[in-house]
Amino acid sequence: MNTTYIDFTDIGDYEDFYAQLKEKIKLPDHFGDNLDALSDVISGELKMPLHIEFVNMSVDQLEIFEDLLTTLEDAEDSVEDFTFTYFLEQFEDEEDAEESEEE
Repeated sequence: MNTTYIDFTDIGDYEDFYAQLKEKIKLPDHFGDNLDALSDVISGELKMPLHIEFVNMSVDQLEIFEDLLTTLEDAEDSVEDFTFTYFLEQFEDEEDAEESEEE
C-alpha cells in the first residue's frame, strides 16, 4: 500500500495543507484547492490503494481542519482501498522527562 505522510508541524491553514499535499501526491493539473476537489480526486483519479496519514496534529488543528478530517473519513467509507488516519503530536510532561533522564 502506498502511504503518504502529511506532517502538520508547519501547517497553519488550508493553504499550507494543500501546498504540502501537492508536494506529496501527484494531483491533476485541474485540481482546485478545496475539499470537494479533494474528495473528487480520491474517489476517481488517484491510484489506489492509498493510505494518507496526518502526523503531529495539534489539538487546535483538530478544530481548524475538522471539515478536512470529515471529508477524508467519508472518503475512507466510500472509496475502496483508501484509508486515512491522524495522530496528535505528543508531549512529555516534565515529570516523565526527568524520570527518563535519571534512568
